[in-house]
Amino acid sequence: MRIAVTTPNGNVSSHLTRMLVRAGARPLLLTRHPDRIADKLRPYVDIATADSQDGAEVVAATRGVDALYWVDPSVMSDDPLADYDRATDALVRAVEANGIRRVVFQSSVGAEKRHGAGEIDGLAATELALDALDIDVTHLRCGYFFSNLLLDQEALEAGRLQTVLPLEARMPWVAPRDIAEVAALTLLNRDWTGRRVRAVHGPADLSWSEVAEILTHELGREVLVEQITDDDMRQGLLSAGMPPAMADAVLGMSTGLRDDFVPEQQRSVATTTPTTLRSWAREELLGVL
Repeated sequence: MRIAVTTPNGNVSSHLTRMLVRAGARPLLLTRHPDRIADKLRPYVDIATADSQDGAEVVAATRGVDALYWVDPSVMSDDPLADYDRATDALVRAVEANGIRRVVFQSSVGAEKRHGAGEIDGLAATELALDALDIDVTHLRCGYFFSNLLLDQEALEAGRLQTVLPLEARMPWVAPRDIAEVAALTLLNRDWTGRRVRAVHGPADLSWSEVAEILTHELGREVLVEQITDDDMRQGLLSAGMPPAMADAVLGMSTGLRDDFVPEQQRSVATTTPTTLRSWAREELLGVL
């Protein structure tokens, strides 16, 4: 089975690529920047240059592919949802043109809302487009990445986190490596067919207060979190150089899931993965801060 992986240097796909190699597969990596693939990885993979928003490039790069791990690339943009639409169109063109029979899609908790969740709406649109095709597809609806804590590394180093969410409200938090493990097992398992939704919820739902407490303990210094207004968060994103539509899309991922949202997939043995925030902080965060 020929497996292709997009965004191979991303938080999840970087782990996934190595897992597939260890399993004996030789994945095809689709990337805009082939020079950024690690030299030590090159003997075990094939590389194709392709921009995930360019349909012609994706079609050319995926000829002969049987299964595809697809990530809608999130980039700094004046119109992020239009970018998601272009990526979705490129994916559909490639699946149809090359007869790709199996897709595992990196989606998100909240995509089940379909509308009103900011940038997650782009993932929902990709889910719907894949569902309309006559293929086997699994949507991985992932919780909040531990690695998102590094998006504002300066604030984390200063021990101050901000959110628009209620500090005691719990939500799924997950390690990217655990998502990659679920993705690898799904890609390598030939027994499933049809449309499936598989949530990846991490080991426990966490509140921001609990996250601050865990980080305080593991980093050995106080980490505080405060709830700020939607407008304050938006202004902060704009001040960081984010275009207005991008700031709205990022903010919407929190505000859209804030009030009375309940994930469609409830926590279960099937959705619970092992890596805790404590262990992730020890293994990956301490080396960065």
